[in-house]
Amino acid sequence: MTELNAETARRAIVEHTRRLAESAAAAGPDAAVPTAPQWTVADLVAHVGQTQHWVAEIIERRVTDPAQLPAELAVPPADPREWQAWLSESAQRVASACSDDALDAPVFNAAGDERSGTRFWMSSMLNEAVVHGFDAANAADRPADVDAGIAAALITNHLTMLASPTWEMQRPESAHAIRGTGQTLQWRATDTADGAGAWFVERRPDGATWQPETRLADVTVTGPARSLLLILTRRLPLTDREATGISVDGDLDLAQHWLDNTVHAGN
Repeated sequence: MTELNAETARRAIVEHTRRLAESAAAAGPDAAVPTAPQWTVADLVAHVGQTQHWVAEIIERRVTDPAQLPAELAVPPADPREWQAWLSESAQRVASACSDDALDAPVFNAAGDERSGTRFWMSSMLNEAVVHGFDAANAADRPADVDAGIAAALITNHLTMLASPTWEMQRPESAHAIRGTGQTLQWRATDTADGAGAWFVERRPDGATWQPETRLADVTVTGPARSLLLILTRRLPLTDREATGISVDGDLDLAQHWLDNTVHAGN
């Protein structure tokens, strides 16, 4: 399984939030976000900073009962010139909250899986910084690089969420749509250093499952880990082979159906 160690994840949260802030400043508060069309750049900045502060409080307080989750959100600066400092503060706060001492502490895990709460939130916050960093860069017409190892770890996180015990409660339409009768999908990265970038998905009657392995599938999508992540999170289209550098072997409609029905909250 492709995972990141905690220190790498903490550094990446801070770095990708920094890049997001720079892109947001370049785009301006009223700019549209093409990859998140319901938002302006100001909305994007508020969402990321508020979520980071909210999660940091959950971990800092060691919240285990969902009824005790923070009820208030941080207030973003009215002046866009203060965005970068505010986002730097929120990123540093959540990274610090995910300290080594907190990694295995009792903390609420919204996915209900085997991960500790802090590890769950750390992966979620890295996903927020990277994917919404791409959104901000896209709005500003700037490039958005993502390290292959980080992208691969976030693909693992993405699929773990879709197969988690609480996904049906959170997204019942998605959970129902991705059930099946044995249809299989293979996502395979071409640029992961350890060769571990492979995810095999099976759609079963009781829900979708995945394994970190390479197997023959009804459809196989192959390409750089960054492209696979951005396709899976619906930031890049599956059909734009030239832009993404991916190839599709097998049932294209099956892959597209999966993408159409696996949106996460905040996407």
